Amino acid sequence: MRGRISIFPSGFTLVELLVVIAIIGILVGVLLPAVQSAREASRAAQCKNHLRQIAFATELFHETYGAYPPARYQPRPGDPPRLDCGGEQTTWLVRIMPFLEQSAAAAGWDYSQPYANHPQEVREGTLAVYCCPSRRSAANAVGKGLLTATTTTWVTLPCGCRIPVTTTGSTIVSGAVGDYGGNHGDLSPGAFGLRTDFYFGGNGTGIIISSRARCVSNMPRDWVDRIAHRDVIDGLSNTFLAGEMHVPLGKLGQSPEDAFIYNGDHVFNCARVGGPTVPIVADIRSTGNSLVAWGSWHPGVCHFALADGSVRAIATTLDTDTLGRLCHRYDGQVVQWSN
Repeated sequence: MRGRISIFPSGFTLVELLVVIAIIGILVGVLLPAVQSAREASRAAQCKNHLRQIAFATELFHETYGAYPPARYQPRPGDPPRLDCGGEQTTWLVRIMPFLEQSAAAAGWDYSQPYANHPQEVREGTLAVYCCPSRRSAANAVGKGLLTATTTTWVTLPCGCRIPVTTTGSTIVSGAVGDYGGNHGDLSPGAFGLRTDFYFGGNGTGIIISSRARCVSNMPRDWVDRIAHRDVIDGLSNTFLAGEMHVPLGKLGQSPEDAFIYNGDHVFNCARVGGPTVPIVADIRSTGNSLVAWGSWHPGVCHFALADGSVRAIATTLDTDTLGRLCHRYDGQVVQWSN
């Protein structure tokens, strides 16, 4: 028999193969941004949900104790001995743990004892709700830093403010890090090394502020500077409660840019300020004001929980005057939200 001769080619030609590859490349190029956008939208939604849970837990704390939790203990220079103790204890993020259904994690903490006195497993107690999924997961939310401070220096940031930063220590240890901080206010009290500066107890203009301790036998037993609903003169819906803290790209897990969120020895470990000279950081690589400014890894926005429990995505281009009004609880400058 004679063999049959096919009029169709037995395979792809080189040109046809290149065309197919080009088409696939175009499709991938079109679909990949859409997939990435969908993933970021999912991460942003989860981030907002975390802030919503934190806001709800903080409100439950307020209902229980009649005030918002203190950001940390911090004495004010020149105060009498009954107020002159503390400064190295834990932060508000531990105090609200029971209201996040994390009573077991909170049980390992003693509010009167320095952070350094707690065992490693307690200091490393990461909560997923304290992590923004665009930046990290709870599995890698443990950083390293100095445990015992020996020397403190004053650092001047681009905002012109001066803040104390511990530069040496005896031991490098690990501890939990995170992405959300309390609203400590703006810089109107000052940041010049005076007793009136924003980071000393009672001076913050926000809601989660540093407080002086009530001292018994030189041990902190309670907090003095209590901020309650009545003190938020501008209204709960016009004042930030908490938000995303700026951490520069490449600095995750590294102190002081990404410090231990349960360590109250520095205000920037668990809180932030905003306003003139301290904008929301738009460039995730920026190290300017990185110790005190708000900022996220979401494109173009930073998420905040307001004191009424609502959560908003605020543009990183927000002018600093408006930002300052949102951070200040009683300046009388109410923000008119657009729908």
